[in-house]
Amino acid sequence: MIEPTAFIDLAALRHNFSRVKQCAPQSKVICMVKSNAYGHGLVQVAHTLKDADAFGVARLREALHLREAAVTQDIVLMPGFLTAEQLPIISVNNIQVVVHNTEQVAMLEQAQLSNSINIWVKVDTGMGRLGFTNDQLPAVLARLNNCACVDVIRFMTHFAVADDLEHPGNQMQIERLTQAQAITQGEWTAAKSAAVMAFEKTHAAWVRPGIMLYGTSPISGKTAAELDLRPVMTLKAPIISIKTLAKGEPVGYGSTFICPEDMPVGVVAIGYGDGYPRHAEQGTPVLVNNQLAPRIGRVCMDMFMVDLRGVENVALGDVVTLWGEGLSAEIIAKHAETIPYELFCSVTKRVKFEYLRG
Repeated sequence: MIEPTAFIDLAALRHNFSRVKQCAPQSKVICMVKSNAYGHGLVQVAHTLKDADAFGVARLREALHLREAAVTQDIVLMPGFLTAEQLPIISVNNIQVVVHNTEQVAMLEQAQLSNSINIWVKVDTGMGRLGFTNDQLPAVLARLNNCACVDVIRFMTHFAVADDLEHPGNQMQIERLTQAQAITQGEWTAAKSAAVMAFEKTHAAWVRPGIMLYGTSPISGKTAAELDLRPVMTLKAPIISIKTLAKGEPVGYGSTFICPEDMPVGVVAIGYGDGYPRHAEQGTPVLVNNQLAPRIGRVCMDMFMVDLRGVENVALGDVVTLWGEGLSAEIIAKHAETIPYELFCSVTKRVKFEYLRG
């Protein structure tokens, strides 16, 4: 290896999809592939998940990219549309849209489209982000049912704290969901990854997994391994320098690390320009030849330094694992005070991607 590489294990992706089906065998599946499939590669992930019933995206451009790549499954544009000018494009490309405000309803009432579209009405059961309240639903549905361009109407909501299984907000949202289902006639999707695994009563006609597909635990206090989820992305980079620094010598910008003794220091060819988090604290672990070692000093744009004391048989060119197989992204995210979602989505285009078919 001569450059940072993200190895994408497509067999692990398929395994994680099978876990979705095990948890919700009676539900259809919308696989969330927004933000370039959480940084894993939009088209490659969609082509691998051939058994998915639909894909969820956050930008119209993502939906069109999938259609251009001959993806035939349903595609759901999660934020819906912003302008009426987008509707003919959505219609021609058979894209489903989420409707979450009255301005969108008004645009649909005025639209004259060659092909009717399927919509998902977003219901706000406690997320406080997008969607109609239960009280607003009857009036909204009366208007949508009179829209000539609307064919099938389905419904969705989103849980705010499903990762915390004991949070009282979950029960509140489930109660509001039950009330909303009594008002509506049509299929629902409510369960994101955490609810797929923990709240069977929310599965409904469709489930909507995201982060669990990519091998990260969606539930606080549970590891991916405990949930039988396998890491899909393993990020690696080579060691490009090994030197011995004397006791008292500083390491890196700002001299934030001072060698406590004579010690070997390795330089790894990856930095924040590749998407490794600059704010990851000193001591964040890496794997060097399958041995844990702490990162030291500040993360640079193109490299960072690692304490090689205790690492046996290390040599120039050896491969270092930043996260993935053998070193959970959840651990790195904790050291960087962030979440695995951000780690995955932050990997930049200059990192090489290699897809492992398994």
